[in-house]
Parts: sequence; structure tokens; C-alpha cells
Amino acid sequence: MIKRNIVLGLVALLLPVAACAAQPAAVDPPSGAPGPADRPTVVLLGDSVAEGESLPLRAALDAAGVSFESLAADGGGNVVGPFSDKNWEQLPDRIAAAKPTVVVYQIATYDWGTLAEQQAAYTRLVDTVSGAGATLVFVSMPPIRADDFYRPHMADLERTAAVAKTVADGSGDKAVFLDATPVWGETYQQTRNGRPDRSADGIHTCPQGAARFTAWLLSNLAGVIPGFSPPDPSTWANTGWSGDARFQGC
Repeated sequence: MIKRNIVLGLVALLLPVAACAAQPAAVDPPSGAPGPADRPTVVLLGDSVAEGESLPLRAALDAAGVSFESLAADGGGNVVGPFSDKNWEQLPDRIAAAKPTVVVYQIATYDWGTLAEQQAAYTRLVDTVSGAGATLVFVSMPPIRADDFYRPHMADLERTAAVAKTVADGSGDKAVFLDATPVWGETYQQTRNGRPDRSADGIHTCPQGAARFTAWLLSNLAGVIPGFSPPDPSTWANTGWSGDARFQGC
């Protein structure tokens, strides 16, 4: 009974999120992407925030019959910012090897750099993903509670969404931009509906927040992946992922 109540509570929380998600206009996949008869593949890129989000996302996509691979990396998204020069060398081959239909880039909390550096890096990512036969989906980062480590870089991080949207809008349908503000709000909020939603560290997500994000993202992917329908939250919301050690401060 307790387990069933957990499922029902989480499902009730997720349904409004999924229903309110604004779907982007359908985007035709680039030439070479898998056709509707093939099992689509979603690849996730990002930093440790994306690693937490990947847990319910994997369960949900598995329930929907969609292949999933997370290339999210603790300590940076490997696209722009610290360590990206070295780590980027491996990323194009890893993306291509996954044979993706869609690549989701959760904009990382390490995407530091000038406007020109960010724009060049995001454009390079669009070209790389398109070259692998996939559509790129930029997702704005959750607002964070800046500490001494992040405070010097907040001006860079605060413009990432605008830069990504500009790059996506000019990509000729190779990329789309999703604003995740409907999920997270304008500022960091640790609890929602009386439950932990974001980690006490001010950066990461808790299971509830990761699940809400997943429901929202799935609804938006329905406008990007041909023939995709989001699975019912009851099929993935309580499949064990919430106990993962990556959820800290919850």
C-alpha cells in the first residue's frame, strides 16, 4: 500500500507538468536519421545535473520503447568552459557511435565563456549532432543558488539560454531550444508541494524535480521524435531510480 501511494502521489504531481508542456513544432530529422519504423535513440549531454535527470529519463524512455544513452559527465558538459578543449576531442565520436535520433543538451553549469565562445561552441555542437544524423535539443539549465565557486561565472551562465536559442533559431531546423522555466521557475526553489525538489547544495535535482523535468521533456520530445508518445508516468515513476546515490541533499 505504501509503494502504491508513492506511485499515485508522484503520478498526480507529474500529470499537470506533462499537460502544460508546450510542444515545439515538429522538426524533420536530418537526412540519415532513423525512419519511423526504427527504434529511435535519445542521447543526453550535460554535467552532473544532467546525470541526475538521466535516471528517470532512462526509465521513461525505456517504457516508451526508445533507446537511451547518457553521455553526461560530472564536472562539465564538455561543450564550452573548463576542460572542454580536451574533453571535446572525444565527444563527436561518442555521439556518432550512439547513432542518435535526438541529442538533448542540458546546458551545463560549466558553460562559462564569452558570448562569442558560447556561440561558437553551441554552433559546433549543432553541426556535430546534425552530422551524426540527429536533431539537437538545447534545454535551459535549472536556476542555481550561486556560491563562491559559481558567483564569478553567473553573468556567463545567465546568457546561455539566449545564446542557445539564437543558435537554434538560426540552425535551419537542425536544432530546437526548450526553455525549462515552466519546470524550475525563475529562481532556485528547494521544495515544491512540501517535498524536496532540488538538492540543498543549490545546484542539483532531487527525485521529484528530476521526475517533473522528465515528464515535461517527454511532452516536448513528442514534437521532435516522429511517432513518439510519452508513456504514462505510472510506468516509470517508481521503478527504483529514485534511490540512486547521485541524489544528495534531498
